[in-house]
Amino acid sequence: MLRGFIGVVHVPAMPGDPGHQVGGFSEVLRRAFIDADALAQGGADGIIVENFGSSPFHKGTHGDRVPPHQVAALTLIAHETKRRFSLPVGVNCLRNDAYSALGIAAAAELDFIRINIHTGAYVTDQGIIEGEAQHTLRYRQLLGRTNIRILADVLVKHASPLAPLSMASAIKEAFGRGHADGIIVSGQATGAEVDANTLRAAQSSSSGVPLFIGSGLTPENVERLAPLVNGAIVGSWLKHGGILSAPVDVKRVATMAALLKSHLKAP
Repeated sequence: MLRGFIGVVHVPAMPGDPGHQVGGFSEVLRRAFIDADALAQGGADGIIVENFGSSPFHKGTHGDRVPPHQVAALTLIAHETKRRFSLPVGVNCLRNDAYSALGIAAAAELDFIRINIHTGAYVTDQGIIEGEAQHTLRYRQLLGRTNIRILADVLVKHASPLAPLSMASAIKEAFGRGHADGIIVSGQATGAEVDANTLRAAQSSSSGVPLFIGSGLTPENVERLAPLVNGAIVGSWLKHGGILSAPVDVKRVATMAALLKSHLKAP
């Protein structure tokens, strides 16, 4: 089962995105591969590719899927990353397009996908998003790729549940009824630290399901937080100077890899 240190390739804004500047798709791919190379060289245990630069995001649910050109670009990047490195590779189609993510993962022979809202209903900056676990699981079955692992966020960042929801209930829904293969707990926003008490609550409710930190891990908090989980998805801190728009710094990757190897919860 997937565990350990997963580094993030934040794919830059693509043609058609408000933030795209110059260079077209060739420049988007070039920058993505530079980051993937740094993650692999620095010692990440796995890599996840996501269309981070394509904000504001489509909901990703039925009627508002990720645009085809983004799906195509993510497929190219993920497939080449998988080909180059002997590492687990996954994809996250922001905001919440599990359907497209599964299609990419099947075509590119990836190992996992991340779904921000797998079960339940949340108020987000894209509006109200409802989880589509019932469609996601059946589509995975249809593709014949039940080996693609689903890592599901609970009480995800940049979102609030429509009704009060405890961590225990959120995990029970995502894993017990949504059949997720791993649980992700994040802070309130991108790069925000996860509260240790929240992690402890998740740990006590996860019943042996792999548990991941989804945001805000740094060398300053890794000794305190990492022993509570089986893995961590790290993006922001790995950039040069910790600047979100900067390339991934291979030295920071190596630092985080060494720290997590020492402090992550044993399998």
